[in-house]
Amino acid sequence: MKSFTRAATALAAALSIAAVAACGGTGGSADDPDAVTVYSADGLASWYKTQFAAFERETGIRVDYVEGGSGEVVSRAAKEKANPQMDVLVTLPPFIQQADRQGLLGDTSIAEADALPAQAKAPSGHYLALADNYFTMIRGTAVTPAPETWTDLLDDRFDQKIQYSTPGQAGDGTALLLLLRHVMGDDGALDYLGRLQANNVGPSASTGKLGPKVSKGELAVANSDVQMALASIADDGAAYETFIPAGPDGKRTTIALPYFMGLAADAPHPENAQKLVDFLMSVPVQKTLAGEVFGISARTDVPTTGDDEAIRAAVAGVDVWQPDWSEVDENFQALIDAYNKATDQ
Repeated sequence: MKSFTRAATALAAALSIAAVAACGGTGGSADDPDAVTVYSADGLASWYKTQFAAFERETGIRVDYVEGGSGEVVSRAAKEKANPQMDVLVTLPPFIQQADRQGLLGDTSIAEADALPAQAKAPSGHYLALADNYFTMIRGTAVTPAPETWTDLLDDRFDQKIQYSTPGQAGDGTALLLLLRHVMGDDGALDYLGRLQANNVGPSASTGKLGPKVSKGELAVANSDVQMALASIADDGAAYETFIPAGPDGKRTTIALPYFMGLAADAPHPENAQKLVDFLMSVPVQKTLAGEVFGISARTDVPTTGDDEAIRAAVAGVDVWQPDWSEVDENFQALIDAYNKATDQ
C-alpha cells in the first residue's frame, strides 16, 4: 500500500490550492489556457497529488485544486455562476444533484461509457462516479467497551464525546441522516437524533476535521466514510477503526456514497476539463484507486485486486442501501428542516 500524506502542506508543492473559505477567491487559472480548475470534496487529496502530477507531465496542463466540504464546493461554484472559475466538480450526493439542478454541470461522458453501470451515471448525463465509497462511523481504538449499535451511542459515557458532520452541509453528515431514516423510519430517526444531542459536541461543516479528534481522544466516535477513514489509518496512523452500527433489528446497514464527477456547464477550459475527466476515468488510473487511497472503481472492466481487501472487509456482512438521489434532492430542504427542528438547530 503506497502512503501519501493527506496534509495540505505536503500537497502545496505539487498543486495550486485555494481554500473554499477564502473571500471571493478563485482557483487562479481561468485566464490560463494551459490550466484546469477542480473543485472537490475532501478525501481524495493524496490520490489527486499523484494523478494530477502525472496528468501535467502527459498533457502539459496544470491542475489548480480547490478543496472543501461537499456542500461548500457546490456553494462556491454557485456564487461564481456569473463568472465561472470551476472546470470540474467532484462531490458526494446529494450535492452533485443540487449542482446539476442549479445548472452548474454540463454533459459529462467518457468513450467507454458502457463500462459504467446505471447507478454510476446521471440520468441527465451530467456526472459519473469517479470512485465508489460507503458511509461508516469511526471509534477510537482506546474506547472500551467499543460501541457496536446506534443505541450504544446514547450512553452517558459518551457525554460530549461524539460529533458528526452537519446534515445539509457535509455529504457524510447528510448520509448519516438519510441512513438513520432508512434504518429507523422518519419519526424514529428524528427522535434518535434529538436524544443524541446530549452527547453531541456540536455542528461541523467538514467530516475530515473529525477524524483527527477521534485519533487524539478528544472524541470517542464520529462519522466518516470508508475511503477517507481507511486512508487516514494507513497514511497518518490514525488511532481509530471503522464500524457500521447495528440498528434496532440487529442488522448493520450502510449507504453507498460515491464521489461523483461532472464537467462545469460553463467551464473556462472545456477541452482541458474533458481531457482530465478522460484521464481520471481511464482504466490505468482507476486501477490505482484501491492501492493509493482505498477507493473502488465503478468501472466494470477494472479488475479487483488484493488492494481492495480492507475496503471490502469494512463492509463485510453489511447491507448496502442505494438511495434514489433524485428523490432525496427533491425533498432535501424538508429533510433538513425536520432535522433542524428535532435537534433544536
